[in-house]
Amino acid sequence: MSKPDKRDEIVRAALELIAENGFHGAPMAMIAEHANVGAGTIYRYFENKDVLIAELYQGLEARLYPVILEKYAPDKPLRERFLHLGTALLRYFIENPLDFRYLEQFHNSPYGVEYRRDKMLGEKEGCDIFRDLFEDGISQQVIKDFPLVILFALSFGPLLAVARDHILGFVELDEALITWTIEACWDGIRR
Repeated sequence: MSKPDKRDEIVRAALELIAENGFHGAPMAMIAEHANVGAGTIYRYFENKDVLIAELYQGLEARLYPVILEKYAPDKPLRERFLHLGTALLRYFIENPLDFRYLEQFHNSPYGVEYRRDKMLGEKEGCDIFRDLFEDGISQQVIKDFPLVILFALSFGPLLAVARDHILGFVELDEALITWTIEACWDGIRR
């Protein structure tokens, strides 16, 4: 097996430390030490910490979206599409707790607030499958005509909470409980 390159080690170390300690609790010197590289080495790959944080998020999205879109059928009814995406998302979080914790840090930081705002307003390119689903559901009068931010909160706020509680060991999510949870989220947004 080949040895990971320095950039990969920096990314892994940053992901682990930021997920555990937050952005401010993971200074570049700590990331370098955790990656077993010199502090200056990080700056060969990343101009600054903001660039590293953004690239970590982009890498995470690049891993996440193919997983949730696997076997996704855009021609299926809205409920089936919602259940597919919600289930795939929750399973991904359960199977990738480090990614989940980083996403929580990111989305609850100024970096994530700006990113989410741009995504919801359609000002940022990328996988817009959730926004498209909600807009489609509103236009078909299948989903409540709420602002997108409310639909996201009603749909994915509970998923984030149960994923966090599963990861922390407060609840054990089996297949039946995952299904019931996603169906309850659907019930919260359907007309």
